Amino acid sequence: MVGERLRSGQSSGRNGIAMKTHTLRNAISIALFAVTNGATSLAAAQDADRRETSQVTNEMQDAQQFDLPPGALGASLEAVGAQSGLRIAYSPALVANRQGRAVQGRMHWREAMARLLQGSGLDYRQADDGTVVIAPAFAEPERRVAPAPADARAPQGANATELETITVTGTRIRGGTTPSPVITLGSERIREEGFSDLGEVIRSVPQNFTGGQNPGATSGNLAGAGLGNQNVTGGSSLNLRGLGADATLTLLNGRRLSYGGFLQGVDISAIPVEAVSRVEIVADGASAIYGSDAVAGVGNVVLKREHEGFTVGARYGAATDGGLATREYTATGGAVWASGGLIATYKDAAVDPIYAADRDYASRLTHPTTLYPGSELSSALVSLHQSLGPKAEFKLDALRTQRKQAYDFFYLGSNTHVTPETTTSFVSPGVDLFLGNDWTLSATAALGRDRHRQYQTRQNLQTMETLLQLDECYCNESRIYELGAEGPLFELPGGSVRMAAAAGHRTNEFSQVNHVTNQQVTHGRESSRFVYAEVDIPLVGDGNRMAGIDGFVLTAAVRGEDYDTFGSVATPKFGLLYRPSGDFTMKASLGRSFKAPTLFDRNYATYVFLDPPGYYGGTGFPADATVMYYGGGNPDLEAERARTWSTSVAFHPRALPGLEAELTWFDIDFENRVKQPIANVAEALSNPVYRQFVTFAPSAAAQQEAIGAADTFTNYTGRPYDPGNVVALVSARRINVSTQRVRGLDLSSTYRLDVGAGRLALRGAVSWMESSEQTVAGQGSYELAGTLFNPPKFSGRVGAVWDRGGLMASAFANYSGGVTDTVNAEKGGSFTTMDATLRYAPGQPGAGLAGLEFTLSAQNLLDRAPPSYVPALAEYAPPYDATNYSPIGRFVSVSVSKQF
Repeated sequence: MVGERLRSGQSSGRNGIAMKTHTLRNAISIALFAVTNGATSLAAAQDADRRETSQVTNEMQDAQQFDLPPGALGASLEAVGAQSGLRIAYSPALVANRQGRAVQGRMHWREAMARLLQGSGLDYRQADDGTVVIAPAFAEPERRVAPAPADARAPQGANATELETITVTGTRIRGGTTPSPVITLGSERIREEGFSDLGEVIRSVPQNFTGGQNPGATSGNLAGAGLGNQNVTGGSSLNLRGLGADATLTLLNGRRLSYGGFLQGVDISAIPVEAVSRVEIVADGASAIYGSDAVAGVGNVVLKREHEGFTVGARYGAATDGGLATREYTATGGAVWASGGLIATYKDAAVDPIYAADRDYASRLTHPTTLYPGSELSSALVSLHQSLGPKAEFKLDALRTQRKQAYDFFYLGSNTHVTPETTTSFVSPGVDLFLGNDWTLSATAALGRDRHRQYQTRQNLQTMETLLQLDECYCNESRIYELGAEGPLFELPGGSVRMAAAAGHRTNEFSQVNHVTNQQVTHGRESSRFVYAEVDIPLVGDGNRMAGIDGFVLTAAVRGEDYDTFGSVATPKFGLLYRPSGDFTMKASLGRSFKAPTLFDRNYATYVFLDPPGYYGGTGFPADATVMYYGGGNPDLEAERARTWSTSVAFHPRALPGLEAELTWFDIDFENRVKQPIANVAEALSNPVYRQFVTFAPSAAAQQEAIGAADTFTNYTGRPYDPGNVVALVSARRINVSTQRVRGLDLSSTYRLDVGAGRLALRGAVSWMESSEQTVAGQGSYELAGTLFNPPKFSGRVGAVWDRGGLMASAFANYSGGVTDTVNAEKGGSFTTMDATLRYAPGQPGAGLAGLEFTLSAQNLLDRAPPSYVPALAEYAPPYDATNYSPIGRFVSVSVSKQF
């Protein structure tokens, strides 16, 4: 709320600061032509011939160009994985001191893998559609030709200790099935589409709302978008389905990061993209696996495991309409040795602000009002893995980032200049013990700290007097310790029944410190104990498949958490996978999820403000009329709970091996939501949505009750408080009040084919959803999706990538539907932009230009301006919805990198 933010003197955040979709990511892989030995019928023989012919045809059509020189096997495997989009799992000790052979020419990845491993004593096994496991070679020569049976698991016995414990987001079981669709954005796809940081990556995902905590969202809440929809830390947070950055869980290599600022978001853009192997997003409830926050889903940033050599890069870009001059420098190095490996990366970036004066449609705003903040970022990351003999491996991930911002906003004759600084630290050590019978015991810790220092001054533009307005720290810390185990329980004809289980302890702490008075304004701490278990049951697999049932898997998980603040929560989830044939896969999941109230919401001080009615959009009142506003935190808040279910159909026809498509229906019933009931204070008395939180002509007793319950009472009217002049009491204290229903459809597809001597990939993803909210039981609900400061009903990204040798070109169209201003029932226009990227790597292996790469990229190539609307505070707020649309316009950048 702008008034609270500008006036409180305690907190800028007091209600005022605030694709390739990988089809069947965890499904068991489809056996294309393997048939049971000893089959005697003519039909079985004909089916074997058909499947073998299909396999050969598929591999011919799905060939790629490989140019790998001989070298360390680990680095070569990483290169094959990056180019083919596969996850390649192996133990560092297994590939140590082994050399990979040269692989050059156009071929399927299976042939490339066979050539690379020739003579190494190793073989590969396809564990699922996207995971390949490297293990000691077996006697059967055909294993290099065909993928493993659909339900093949890690080899039992001694060989199992050689395998890396690999899981996919959405399950903790190695090689397990997730009943929810997984969106995977690999490092090669990120480069193809011209993204330079993970903030840009997640904003390209149709299921993600670009509001919440993002640098393009305006600051100070002058637009009235609410506490949760504004730039605070300058970072970018996942906000799946628009349920809030605090309702989507963000992980780094499967571990929780510390919350940032006071909105409980996590800055995913702080992670240097150069160290990222892939980003996996499950847009479905996942509290049964991960606990609190995973209501809308979970995003997991998976780091590169193997990297050899040293790479430096530089990038420069700017908006053609002015502002956003960007300078980035990166350095990434890595090494692989006999028993482990290391990757380290550093990024330094500086971005100039975009001022309202740079855009014609916003030039009426007083200079130097900022539409997009200037920033300076330095970020460093290290990831290490080291074998401790044949039975154990030590892993360590560490991240430290510092971001400084600079932006301005104007209000009531004064300019507020804000120069916040955010420092994030994270370290996560872990040890995996490889036990007998393919069991793995894991002990991990994750320690995170986020310090956001909010510093701002206010200058009176008439007197030019400058005063310190705010100097506060929003300080977050988190500590998580977990002990878990994973392995097989028993065998079924369809495969091995596997289980994962763990127990642990988690502590979060939040402090708001006023550095002007050296006082702690707000402090909160909570801890929880948790246990969870998950099981994967393949009822039908390679050993017992039958007509019409190629595969059938059941999954179940449950997690229990006991909080010292609000009590216990249990969240189960059940799922199934049914594959009628090699062409289709169906999935379904049903579960419960929850979100703990934020420590800010629980512990923030309460207050009462007295203002003129016009401040809240009131008209027609007497000149001496006043309005009382009651807001702040609530220590009695309870957990927010949700029922989530999804069902999907994936199409991967064997007749068209380059085609993958998936259609998903999702449904989230989110209850007991914690709300700041009135998001836009300037419409508190005029917007009918807020009517239930306004008491007109309140009694003197009701007024006194509010004042007595509040920590502070501030009169901003300039006249003595008179209960008889109070025409309305606005109740905006945080409460468990609303029920939100979100449902819709996601569609994604990829089609790869040869075009002449090159390769063309067509891919796209679209999402349509409905979202509504009911704030008081017994009253009707109102629409959220498709309205101002909420996700559009329809969004998508569709495009193509063409590559030939060292040349790559891509073009993508982005679409966001129009949103409606509910005050006047006017719907704005949609927003369509075009992005294009051209990349050229001129050198061939051994040549002087080897390792060089040049990239030219343009976002919003046609320079579309955001759709306009008239904000309530038209003199101060920009005339567009900054949660859905960007003021950047056409942005052109050029980058160069060199690998040594």
